[in-house]
Amino acid sequence: MTNQATYGASKHLTGLWLGELVHFYDRAVAAGHTVDVVSPAGGEVPLDPRSLGRLFADRTVRNYRADPAFMTSLKSTASVADADPDDYSTIFFTGGHGTMWDFPDNAGLRGTAEAVYAGGGIVSSVCHGACALINLRDADGNPLVRNRTVTGFATVEERLAGVKSRVPFLLEDELRAKGAKYVRSTIPMTPHAVRDGRLITGQNPVSTKAVSDLILAALAETE
Repeated sequence: MTNQATYGASKHLTGLWLGELVHFYDRAVAAGHTVDVVSPAGGEVPLDPRSLGRLFADRTVRNYRADPAFMTSLKSTASVADADPDDYSTIFFTGGHGTMWDFPDNAGLRGTAEAVYAGGGIVSSVCHGACALINLRDADGNPLVRNRTVTGFATVEERLAGVKSRVPFLLEDELRAKGAKYVRSTIPMTPHAVRDGRLITGQNPVSTKAVSDLILAALAETE
């Protein structure tokens, strides 16, 4: 999860899109998995205010917001660099626009994710969490997303969200530039998730449940 609370140096607030965490977390825990929450720098994970509004905060989001222990855990996360990749079968990158600033170039994030994948684990993301995939490399030094089918927040969705002028790059363009076979739903802001082997991605916030189901299905194959 991101540590970035604003759109760059501007006053406009962003952060973690809370539903993208809790919808995955809820499904994973219910399936018997242990989930650790980490961030690039460690410490507090800010919440995108828009993700807490009535339009997006469904019952699952409200329930987790009302859980003091869970919410406290978001104020003191461990750094992803301190995670032992051998302990994990999956790394899941949540979104929120903050990830565009602290995911792509974080060395600890890259090292952990590449080690999880090299060890046979799953690398996954939803929405802007795919910013973490841009600079990942495979064992041969090639972009991990090259010739792989992936998705993430689409350019048309940046326009619809009214923030295209605030973002430092367009995620769709960056993924394509790395050689990815980028795909998206025909209708923006509708659920869309894809699996390409051990690389699993979801397009936007409402895709979290779909991408979570693909991750859990992939994990079940290894049990």
